[in-house]
Amino acid sequence: MRLWVKDSERRPDPAPLKTDDRMAISVGMLLWAVALVVMLLTQDALEASGREWWLWTAVAGLVIGAIAFLYTRLKRPRD
Repeated sequence: MRLWVKDSERRPDPAPLKTDDRMAISVGMLLWAVALVVMLLTQDALEASGREWWLWTAVAGLVIGAIAFLYTRLKRPRD
């Protein structure tokens, strides 16, 4: 295996794949929402064990997912 290949010997880069990033972001947000609901139902146990910060982790996941969803919607090429 060589670490350096001359430009003349190099194969062309493959074409980029067309993906729907919004679907992956939506699934991630759905999972964070399910986690948040479960943690809200068991909030007393979380507070007793000192893990109430887990709630805010789920909220942060939802907020970051919403920002990513909006970003991909704005960057999507107009068809």
